[in-house]
Amino acid sequence: MKEIKIGSVVFSKSGRDSGRFYIVTEIVNADYVKIADGELRRIDKPKLKKIKHLKAEGEVVEKIAAKLGEGKKVFDAEIRSILRSYNGSI
Repeated sequence: MKEIKIGSVVFSKSGRDSGRFYIVTEIVNADYVKIADGELRRIDKPKLKKIKHLKAEGEVVEKIAAKLGEGKKVFDAEIRSILRSYNGSI
């Protein structure tokens, strides 16, 4: 199983948001992370999600990970543009 870290692109396997791609914005603990997609789940109000309900795609968006690590502002438009190729391909 691929490791999930801040900035990882993940696929939701279950729940109302299943079938969509998200970016991990925060690791809460060993079981939970916070995810956002810039549309339904904005960066200022990310969804708390169990890691077992996510599938890591193996890609980490370094630009987003660096901004989140430094405490800089990440815009929803940035996340949307990164995930456009993923969510458009379902």
